Amino acid sequence: MSERRVSRADSAAADDDEPSNDFSGPLPMVLAGFLLLVVAGGLVDLMLDAPNSIWSLHVLFEIGLAVCSLAFAVVLFRGWRRSAAALLRTRLSLAESERLVAQRQTERDAWRKSAESALAGFSAAINRQFDSWHLTRAERDVALLILKGAGHKQAAALLERSERTVRQHAVEVYRKAGLQGRAELSAFFLHDLMLP
Repeated sequence: MSERRVSRADSAAADDDEPSNDFSGPLPMVLAGFLLLVVAGGLVDLMLDAPNSIWSLHVLFEIGLAVCSLAFAVVLFRGWRRSAAALLRTRLSLAESERLVAQRQTERDAWRKSAESALAGFSAAINRQFDSWHLTRAERDVALLILKGAGHKQAAALLERSERTVRQHAVEVYRKAGLQGRAELSAFFLHDLMLP
């Protein structure tokens, strides 16, 4: 599996706005350096001891300690570098996600603006139709709530009127419009707006 190389320019761009808390500080170098120092110290100690046989327990222990320290230093340093690269990729991905979210919000705001102007025109058309039917203010209020999907009980609660009064207004709306009921009222205004 190949790793994507991350340039220093990308790293600097990712860190412009945030304090650096990644893995690129001096700690990995210090730890790796310390482990390399242990390796060097073990080898120097082994040479200064001048053992008679390479197969003595002391020599094998010193060599094992040096090899383990060297391996751990390499693993630690490589792991730290992979972690730093992964952190940078995550930051870049987060920045890209934030850019996409901002783009979607801009698109959403543009959609809302165009929809609001379309709805304003639709609202004006509904009011003109209500004028042609000679609806009273109370009848208009009930008709709008019915168009929004409210039942008589809900409309009565929203308008703070009795359900019986709202029913009477609805019947009067249907009579003046020449419609049979709620479904025909909704269809009158919304039928041509439905997508094919």
